[in-house]
Amino acid sequence: QVQLVESGGGLVQRGGSLRLSCAASGRTFSRNAMGWFRQAPGKEREFVAAISRNDDYTYYTDSVKGRFTISRDNAKNTIDLQMNSLRPEDTAVYYCAAAKLAYSNIYSQYAYHLWGQGTQVTVSS
Repeated sequence: QVQLVESGGGLVQRGGSLRLSCAASGRTFSRNAMGWFRQAPGKEREFVAAISRNDDYTYYTDSVKGRFTISRDNAKNTIDLQMNSLRPEDTAVYYCAAAKLAYSNIYSQYAYHLWGQGTQVTVSS
């Protein structure tokens, strides 16, 4: 069964850090760009970060630049999201996603065809 499973979410205070991990199983995802999205209560799912299949390009939404870092280990079939200087507005369910082999806009959720179940991140003030 091909799937993505996120872990590492939790409750943290403002200014704290968390590291999310996404474990891919069922097949290799080394040919896919990978991304992280998040969805806060009452809001639409939004792009957070993405990484190219060869780890040579990374992409971030403006609100997390300088605070979050996406990385991947193709040998282990994992994608991580290191989140530092967390803010209450970062509170959301975070989803890992695998991009289609061909896409036009890596920032769009429609570029992705496989999603994890999500992990909750809560930042208290």
